[in-house]
Amino acid sequence: MQLTTEVHDTLMIVHMQADRLDAAVAIEFKDNMRQIAQGGPARVVLDLSEVQFLDSSGLGAVVASMKLLAPDHRLELAGLTPTVAKVFKLTCMDRVFAIHETSQGAVASASDVA
Repeated sequence: MQLTTEVHDTLMIVHMQADRLDAAVAIEFKDNMRQIAQGGPARVVLDLSEVQFLDSSGLGAVVASMKLLAPDHRLELAGLTPTVAKVFKLTCMDRVFAIHETSQGAVASASDVA
């Protein structure tokens, strides 16, 4: 599992470069997210466009990553595949996270606010 980042003015995009976010990588994912997000911009957008499978452990790791952010920071999601989007919808987590169709859409929304 690999995470890459790109920083734009007011946000950081974290790209998950793996097709699964499940129990096998959940702890590693959470630890990496903690390190990446420390001291970064207040908006962190997690791009899950390559993730084809997300189980309850993976969902828990995403939620835990959100809780690990500084109080004035927020975690948003982008690029959810239909299967992953279904998990967020069934668990009502789509009401907890701002979800963007693409990471570029998240960048554009940041430009609209500025």
